[in-house]
Amino acid sequence: MGIPLRQQLAVGSYLIKQKLKGVKKYPLVLMLEPLFKCNLECAGCGKIDYPDEILDKRLTFEECMEAVDECGAPMVSIPGGEPLIHKDMPRIVEGLIARKKFVYLCTNALLLKKRIDDYTPSPYLTFSIHLDGMQARHDASVCQEGVFDRAVEAIKLALGKGFRVNINCTLFQGETAPEVAEFLDYATELGVEGITIAPGFSYEHAPKQDVFIKGNDVKELFRGIFKIGKNRNWQLNHSSLYLDFLAGNQDYNCTPWGNPTRNVFGWQKPCYLLADEGYAATFQELLDTTPWENYGSVNNPKCASCMAHCGYEATAVEDMLKHPIKAFLTSIRGIKTEGEMVSTIAPISTPASMLAGIPINVEHTK
Repeated sequence: MGIPLRQQLAVGSYLIKQKLKGVKKYPLVLMLEPLFKCNLECAGCGKIDYPDEILDKRLTFEECMEAVDECGAPMVSIPGGEPLIHKDMPRIVEGLIARKKFVYLCTNALLLKKRIDDYTPSPYLTFSIHLDGMQARHDASVCQEGVFDRAVEAIKLALGKGFRVNINCTLFQGETAPEVAEFLDYATELGVEGITIAPGFSYEHAPKQDVFIKGNDVKELFRGIFKIGKNRNWQLNHSSLYLDFLAGNQDYNCTPWGNPTRNVFGWQKPCYLLADEGYAATFQELLDTTPWENYGSVNNPKCASCMAHCGYEATAVEDMLKHPIKAFLTSIRGIKTEGEMVSTIAPISTPASMLAGIPINVEHTK
């Protein structure tokens, strides 16, 4: 995993403090979504169908800082929409860095070449650049030709200027393990710090509903990817147990409060992925009034096919903390790619799945 020691220590310190204080539900990553507007119209996106009056809304600098201070998470992911459209984004990033928050600025990179001099390399800032595969696959995913080449150009530019760079890859229907492995080889050769990879969530408002992978197809795909990757040096920005979960070897439910979302409507219930469940005015209200027991793969059909890292990475890391030997052996031996898969999902009320955890990865899933 390519996470620098400084960030690992900060995250570990935060975790210890929460444990010592006996806090059960706490965030590690704030999903700060200051706008929904984007310069692409991706087939699997659940954000772009809002009316113009909503797409024109922005969180102010002051609102962003208030959300960060109120939440207290040590890491902040800034998805969208396309954050680089926001005219105050450089100031927002500066404000977060001044608070020593680790910032993952998520972007499709179309504006990065033009805007990159608005930012200064920092151990607290990472550009998380969206690439869903090699050229043909990615351009089809974002419904526009030429985006892959521009994104790769921006990655090389950012790396050359000394920025931390991650790639955020979302997998959709029609993927094959050899194709994904080829992309992971390519991304590794680019020299990025890490690669986030996860199945796309089936947003109700996405323009196309037939692009999402579901059920055992997800697990079979990841088993194929990991089988090819046993001797590759891929820097996958995930815990080993989350990857084991994707391959069908772990029985998890999500911890949605691990990655709370603050957007132009307020604090989104219950998570970044479900947009029609209501909003809270404050972070504490989000924690206190969200009916958490109504969500999760057992308790809500909207959650049934979700395996997104913004919900399950937290669970996997909590499991790692509770069962370090299991996590160590999984890391050493690698992901199991053959044999029977787990067939049941634990109820959301089980202690292991209800305890808040630490999402190693912080990028959003398109």
